[in-house]
Amino acid sequence: MTVDPTAGPEPVAPPPADDGVPAREATAVEHVTENVTLDALPGHDLDQHELRRLVAAVARRPELWQRHVAFSDDERHYVSLHRDAHVDLWVLCWTPLNDTGWHDHDISSGAVAVVRGTLVEHNLAVGKPSVATAVDAGKVFGFGPEHIHRLTGKEPGSVSIHAYSPPLWRMGQYAVTGNGVLKRVSLSYADELRPLDDAEASAAG
Repeated sequence: MTVDPTAGPEPVAPPPADDGVPAREATAVEHVTENVTLDALPGHDLDQHELRRLVAAVARRPELWQRHVAFSDDERHYVSLHRDAHVDLWVLCWTPLNDTGWHDHDISSGAVAVVRGTLVEHNLAVGKPSVATAVDAGKVFGFGPEHIHRLTGKEPGSVSIHAYSPPLWRMGQYAVTGNGVLKRVSLSYADELRPLDDAEASAAG
């Protein structure tokens, strides 16, 4: 290779724009090297970057979650692994029939690490089809409290680790009525997320 000493520096491509789809920015769990662990939590509310480190650390320790793994097509199986004043942590199990429906996490930031199989994160778009992004085992992504999404299982036997801070208390469940009106239903963190039908959405308003 010959280098021209008179040539200027090569142009540097600008970083990709934030398109509001966190799953597209998913990184490998093995590349998340700064741990936030259950044994040494920071003692304050965690931002999405700290939550990514936490779920990545838990994903690497199957002894913390493996015994809770179970699957059902009728009801999504999930178990709380930890909850304190600043963060809650869950293991969620998925089949291709499991679907959270559109939802937000109220004031909480969150992070997801897929440890088995594949999930699909769907992002609601106005005036165009929703955006679907597959997230494979070994990937982790985070999001802020402004995020609205829908998660579905793509492969049988998929498992993921989720963390939220501050801990989930209320969430918003969304549905579009038959005449195209978007409705939000407030529900407890203990309620199972699922798609709302038109009657439920209409009753919410």
